[in-house]
Amino acid sequence: MTKEQFRPEDHPNDHFLMTTVVGSYPKPKWLNRVRERCHHQEDVDQVELEPVDEETLAEAEDDAARLITKEHERAGLDVVVDGEMRRTEMVEYFAERIEGYEFNGPVKVWGHNYFDKPSVVSEVEYGEQWLVDEYEFTSEVADRPVKVPITGPYTLARWVFNEHYETTADLANDLAELVNEEVEKLVDAGARYIQIDEPALAQHEDDHAIVGEALERVVEDLPEDVRIGLHVCYGDYSRIYPEILEFPVDEFDLELANGDFEQVDVFKEPEFTADLAMGVLDAHVAEVESVEEIKENIKKGLEIVPPEQLVVSPDCGVKLLPRNAAYQKLENMVQAAREVEAELDAGEIDVLQAPASADD
Repeated sequence: MTKEQFRPEDHPNDHFLMTTVVGSYPKPKWLNRVRERCHHQEDVDQVELEPVDEETLAEAEDDAARLITKEHERAGLDVVVDGEMRRTEMVEYFAERIEGYEFNGPVKVWGHNYFDKPSVVSEVEYGEQWLVDEYEFTSEVADRPVKVPITGPYTLARWVFNEHYETTADLANDLAELVNEEVEKLVDAGARYIQIDEPALAQHEDDHAIVGEALERVVEDLPEDVRIGLHVCYGDYSRIYPEILEFPVDEFDLELANGDFEQVDVFKEPEFTADLAMGVLDAHVAEVESVEEIKENIKKGLEIVPPEQLVVSPDCGVKLLPRNAAYQKLENMVQAAREVEAELDAGEIDVLQAPASADD
């Protein structure tokens, strides 16, 4: 489904480079303190702090979700999320809600960060609801369209210890059934923009066929007005392109700024036929890119696709950045997009022609 359905009625330019985020955003420090006092009761007792119950934590998460949704709107984003205020890590959060996983304790993943890497010990089954409450809360709070990021079945299969299924493909296929069930619930609740996160794909390029088969199941029987994005990061895209163009998605959300756009040429041949949500901000450095710098980054996207197919976003989730840096990056990104749109309207930028429709 085209991005045009998300164009604001008062959009100032004829061209529309939709601006959005990948998903995660820095949590307010007070939310982290509340979460610690709720989940680590023994530590709280040792320092004589007042404990926090689940009801109080839920209220704090609601407050944080409301705050960050409005922060995204204040930055000017066309499509917002709540910054994933209720979520822990992108695999851990979902594994906690799927029957068949169990946890063994935290493992170090990068830098000084850890996540509670689970094992699959029995057949996976849909347990409690995953994201519908989050979507309904955010869409009620937001004055702009809301996107729902959801970790894809391949990453949910790859980034765990598989102690039950014979192959990764078997596990991914069963997980795809569960993701499809959750996506259908989200669509029934009103969601029209869903992003499947598959960062594991670029690390295991030989598995693109497994990912494609799982995605076919994820999107099965969805209405035509639902926009499906696929986020892939941390890898050598030349090992998965152009095969990914066969995936049943409307948009590919790709990390390019962190690699100084050295992989732009990968996508020029053969023709990029889907929409491109291009990472124009480096999510790994706190230095805030200037508006002029981001404009040049956006124009690199126009070397791959025409404006009609271009979406603007950060490289990845920005949750590890200082919150003030994350906000300033987004604000500059939106201003840069609006200025590039105005230059496109004025005919000051040479662009690719949109590919001919298959019906022409």
